[in-house]
Amino acid sequence: MKHRIVVLGAGYAGTYVAGNLARRLSPADTEITVVNAVPYFVERLRLHQVAAGQEIETQKLADIFAGTGIRLRLARVTTVDPERQVVAVGGADGAEELGYDTLLYALGSHGDDRSVPGVAEHAFGVATGPSALRLRERLNGLREGGGVVVVGDGLTGIETATEIAESRPGLSVALVARGELGDRLSAGARGHLRRACDRLGITVLEHTSVEAVEATRVLCADGTALASDATVWTAGFAVNPIAAAAGLEVTENGRILVDRTMRSLSHPNVYAAGDSVYAIGDNGLPLPMSCATAGYTGMQAMKAIVGRLTSSKIGHVKLDYPGNHISLGRQDGILQMVDHEGQAKPKYMGGRKAARIKAGILKMSLWTNSHPTFCMPKRKRHLAVAPGASAANAVPYAPDAPADNAVA
Repeated sequence: MKHRIVVLGAGYAGTYVAGNLARRLSPADTEITVVNAVPYFVERLRLHQVAAGQEIETQKLADIFAGTGIRLRLARVTTVDPERQVVAVGGADGAEELGYDTLLYALGSHGDDRSVPGVAEHAFGVATGPSALRLRERLNGLREGGGVVVVGDGLTGIETATEIAESRPGLSVALVARGELGDRLSAGARGHLRRACDRLGITVLEHTSVEAVEATRVLCADGTALASDATVWTAGFAVNPIAAAAGLEVTENGRILVDRTMRSLSHPNVYAAGDSVYAIGDNGLPLPMSCATAGYTGMQAMKAIVGRLTSSKIGHVKLDYPGNHISLGRQDGILQMVDHEGQAKPKYMGGRKAARIKAGILKMSLWTNSHPTFCMPKRKRHLAVAPGASAANAVPYAPDAPADNAVA
């Protein structure tokens, strides 16, 4: 019996890991199954553009995995049973239980619509493809002068507000910030952001907390009621409760606790990557939910799985967060690097050059995920453990492995 590897989620982390495992491990010893709810790769970093009305070409997962030997199962994950080592899924092809020997959990995150009353019922989001399309449909139906309120001044909120304001100048856009606008940016970058909001006609409300969302207004803690024809909620993200329900060791908000190699602390044949994982960076601080984190944690999980299954040395991927690239519409942007402690460095880049660099980063990210086996080693390694055996029986993590961001 072959060693069964099941990857849950085909986002930035899951797609990368699955493709690399298929290229590195011998198909005579392993079979890889990817479970995803939709048949295409969701370019989440551009969903605010989709919501604003721009057409973004999608890549079919069947095309991405063509020729890799990976089995694609289009279905939603309903439960994970780590004791029996099975995953229950349901989709157009009916319900099914998939057995696994090694599991990669990469189901990502979604907008946190449960923390404030009325958000789930009345607000729109941009964290998933369907939610971005629903927002676009709503914006299409608004008349000239219609009001859009974006709640949350994190990167997603800033990009969404500026994109809508630029793409739909006939609408009135407001951005609600809990603290100072861009408080995680350097002073120069904050100034650039303010000028961009002024140029686009965005009303910024700082030091404002939202207590409830209704169909036509947003209620603030200070008693202010903001009229809104479309409320966009970007104030926080949450993970699927499946991991917690499965009995995996998780944080209070459901993110999977792992060791330095992205292996579950409670179940050694389960790995996690992307927004689903609570990983500590090399600076001792938790890595934020981001595409960059998905790349680093996915690469580390892949190296650990290959290393343990083939009894080879496990490469040590550098886990850091270099900075933020923020689009402010199509012609403006901000590149803000951070230091080892995650604090913004004084210097930043803004304007058209930053926008072009951001666009280049997005293209590179999409190409990388669309070609997950490109330029990988052609030699497929055989397993050192018996096919079907748990990864827990393989070699432990080598703490003295060299740091390396390159794919070996």
